[in-house]
Amino acid sequence: MDIGFEQICRDLKDDLRFFRFLEERDLEVLRNYVKCWQVAAGETLWHEGDDDSSVVFVVRGRLEEKKLTEFEENRVIVGVYGPGAIMGEFGLLDGQPRAFTAAALDDAGLLVLEREAFERLTTEHPEVGVRLLKGMLFAATQRLKKSFDRLASIF
Repeated sequence: MDIGFEQICRDLKDDLRFFRFLEERDLEVLRNYVKCWQVAAGETLWHEGDDDSSVVFVVRGRLEEKKLTEFEENRVIVGVYGPGAIMGEFGLLDGQPRAFTAAALDDAGLLVLEREAFERLTTEHPEVGVRLLKGMLFAATQRLKKSFDRLASIF
C-alpha cells in the first residue's frame, strides 16, 4: 500500500456521512472493521451469482447494478448509486450468491465491510452492530419504496 492510498483511505473513513444514524463513538469503532477500495470506472466489483458477501458504502463516484434478463447475456440496469449509498447488504445478511452485477460508472472510493468483519463487530460491539443494521435496513426500505413507486407508475 503506497502513501497516497493510505491518505485516500483515511479520507474515505473520515467521510462517513451515510452513517448519520450512528453516534460519533460508533464511527470510531466501525473504522476498525471497514476496508478501503478504489475502483476505476468500468471495473466490475462482483458478478451476479458470485459468492461475495460484503457490503459496500459509496463515498465517491457512482456504481450501477445490472440484472440478467431472460434473454441470453442481456442485462437491465436496476439502479445507479452515488455517494451515501449502500450496496450488497443482502449478501452480508443472507450469505446467498450475488443477485446482481455491480460495476463502477466513475472512479469510485468505497468502504467495504466483509461478512467476517461484520460478525466480529456484532460480537465485540453488539450495540454498534444493531445501529448499523438499523441504518442498512432503513436504506434498503427506502430503495424498496422507490422501486414500488417506479413499478406502479408503469401501470
